[in-house]
Amino acid sequence: MRGRHADAYSMYKRGTRDYINAYDKEQGSVRSLNGVSKEIGNPSWKRSFLYILVASLASFLYGYHLGVINETLESISNDLHFNGNTMAEGSIAMNLGGGFLGSTFSGLIVDRVGFRMAFQLCALPMIIGSSMSATAKNLWGMLLGRLFVGTGMGLGPTLATLYVTEVSPAYVRGTYGSFTQIATSLGLMSSLLIGFPAKETEGWWRICFWVSAVPAALLALFMEFSPESPHWLFKTLITFTIQKGRAADAEAAFEKLLGGPYVKGAMAELSKSERGGEAETVKLSELLFGHHRKVVFIGSTLFALQQLSGINSVFFFSSTVFKSAGVSSQSANICVGIANFLGSFAALLLMDKLGRKVLLIGSFSGMVVAMGLQAASASSLVSSSNEVYLSVGGMLLFVLAFSVGAGPVPSLLLSEMFPGRIRAKAMSVCLASHWVTSYNSSSSYWKLLLDMGFTSLLV
Repeated sequence: MRGRHADAYSMYKRGTRDYINAYDKEQGSVRSLNGVSKEIGNPSWKRSFLYILVASLASFLYGYHLGVINETLESISNDLHFNGNTMAEGSIAMNLGGGFLGSTFSGLIVDRVGFRMAFQLCALPMIIGSSMSATAKNLWGMLLGRLFVGTGMGLGPTLATLYVTEVSPAYVRGTYGSFTQIATSLGLMSSLLIGFPAKETEGWWRICFWVSAVPAALLALFMEFSPESPHWLFKTLITFTIQKGRAADAEAAFEKLLGGPYVKGAMAELSKSERGGEAETVKLSELLFGHHRKVVFIGSTLFALQQLSGINSVFFFSSTVFKSAGVSSQSANICVGIANFLGSFAALLLMDKLGRKVLLIGSFSGMVVAMGLQAASASSLVSSSNEVYLSVGGMLLFVLAFSVGAGPVPSLLLSEMFPGRIRAKAMSVCLASHWVTSYNSSSSYWKLLLDMGFTSLLV
């Protein structure tokens, strides 16, 4: 078996040299990963746009399932007879076991079967889990359904981010990367809007879960007609122990994504970027203790800080918080959704103009200011009539600041920083830290709210 790997790798190396020599002679002015030369300019963004939208369905589903419990939790707990069980309510809302499982294995899955099949595998547990949740007769049925959904939620963000990075033209990669955050915010808003009748209409919460099966089915269907990542095709010489060159398939994918005039330059640059890589798959120990450990640590820390900010607590439990504060949950949740969307749209416009670092620093700074406003609302210096306005305003500013940078930037930044050989597995390790810290921050906050009644400490 070792000999077969070595032979395949030798073929890969020879093919790489051939591409570089041939394409450099014919197209000597290659300047970017997508083969942009001075003579022919940038490839059209329109060719890859539809495929970005398809991949963003995974992020839409993530956002939808993030917020679907918000308006429906009270009705679910009453119908399934666990009202007042804070542990059960928190577990259903966060479904973190499945999320951790999906994110941990996402890199292994995509390296093994490619993006198209991985997206379809992401959609499958979401369809199954949504159906199980919609037909649940007791708490355990709901928990099992949420476990399946959580697995898809763990897979989705990793796949969407990596796919967008690898199929987007370089000059719009930041803009397209923001599409995943916009899709998440639209999914969140959709779940809040659809969930409004849940408190007045008996059994409406079951409709909310059935609805989510539709975009999941569309994701699985449309991925059948979407191109595979050229990067994955090019580097995959051994699949299921069968030697299979994918260079021709990578060319076909580039033609579909960029257009014929850009294929040769794109393949030349891709050959150069892959030159010097190894045929062997990356091991977990190499990510944690090898020469990539620093960037993996930085990525994990970014995701941990993202979750420790408490943002998911706002998305999970804002209805309960607003109700306790005497504010209409429907109006407040609409404001939360709008703030999240506006911030995501601002990130789309600014990502490639200001850069990732500026947005990230500005985002966390804005979140600090927002939390300062909320802390001030609980002080004796603020009158009781203004306390609610300052607290809710601070929370909306917090959501807005988060969605501008802390939400979309970490995943996009890391997918660009990691070398292609380790990208998928390294992202899965970093996102696993996302789910672990999400549990710690969200569960602690939920217990604080319900057991101590601190409605002013929203984040």
